[in-house]
Amino acid sequence: MRVDIVTKEYPPAIYGGAGVHVTELVRALRERIEVRVHAFGEPRSEAGTTGYAVPAELASANAAVQTLGVDLAIVEDVAGADVVHSHTWYANFAGQMAGMLHGIPHIVSAHSLEPLRPWKAEQLGGGYAVSSWIERSAYESAAAVIAVSGGMRADILRCYPGLDPEKVHVIYNGIDTEAWAPLEDADLLASLGVDSSRPSIVFVGRITRQKGLPYLLRAVEQLPADVQVILCAGAPDTPQIMSEVEAGVRTLQQTRGGVVWHDRVLSREELRVLLSAATAFVCPSVYEPLGIVNLEAMACGAAVVGTATGGIPEVVDDGVTGRLVPIDQLQDGTGTPRDPDRFVADLARALAEVTADPDRAREYGRAGRARAAEQFSWGSIAAQTERLYAQVASGS
Repeated sequence: MRVDIVTKEYPPAIYGGAGVHVTELVRALRERIEVRVHAFGEPRSEAGTTGYAVPAELASANAAVQTLGVDLAIVEDVAGADVVHSHTWYANFAGQMAGMLHGIPHIVSAHSLEPLRPWKAEQLGGGYAVSSWIERSAYESAAAVIAVSGGMRADILRCYPGLDPEKVHVIYNGIDTEAWAPLEDADLLASLGVDSSRPSIVFVGRITRQKGLPYLLRAVEQLPADVQVILCAGAPDTPQIMSEVEAGVRTLQQTRGGVVWHDRVLSREELRVLLSAATAFVCPSVYEPLGIVNLEAMACGAAVVGTATGGIPEVVDDGVTGRLVPIDQLQDGTGTPRDPDRFVADLARALAEVTADPDRAREYGRAGRARAAEQFSWGSIAAQTERLYAQVASGS
């Protein structure tokens, strides 16, 4: 069987969880079947992988139109595949067109949903209407849709009620617990601004509305003065959200010590050292289909404090591997807390309780690493995905 995977992100150009997912899935699948990758961006040297640049004539076009240009360049090259599998709306158009042109089944993996990310209109302008149309069309015509969590499956069926529920399958994101494992390096930890004698909270994520970083900054104001917060946050969606975060960080730094912000992309080694030393990892997202970053933190032995939304409760076992923070959200697609002050207070309370009891935090971390290894291995995810390929290829 030959499967062609279409993706915007692929090494060396990875900036989010979808890119991590595709990279690891391809690696695991190639041990079982033939996989060809069609990725946005520069040419790749990896065998079976092709990069596609934005067509020169679209260099000044809206970002959504540039995406369509790349997609159309990919379509012809999918000829000969048994299945085409696209990841995120950027690649969905190529997958759908290739499926129609070549008469092969198209599978969509849902890492996020455009109707639940209305702030994307700040980035794309009218292109958001284009991306939303592409996603809806691809999902409704797909042979199968993969949701990365049960919560995501429910969101898909709510956003696209015309979908046949039997076509929507849950296959979790995975984690490589050998690549992501505890790592101690006192010198590197100090160079990253961490005082090992104080409790620390680590955040890793893009600066985007869905990650809830402004709520975390407000929660930190309520934490004991000895608690450090290490923010590994970059790639802002818009200048507006960047300005909001910058203002919040400046305010914190003026009132307390131990507020460290890394706005560059940290290496895996650096992240492992930070996560391994952390008293807690925090995921304050208001929208999170699953959250690979939570699995990475768990694999490094960190207790996880996360919002009880999306797929996070399927990863974090409340009271066993960390804590879940309740949230009552608006149902307008933004995920905004109905009572932001209460959400901030609940988040601060959970973080304060975990950092005040380092022994229990370490117990959470040990249990989290065991859970990551037992339930989220890439070998298992690849086997489930291959079975779905075989099912749709046979038409059963």
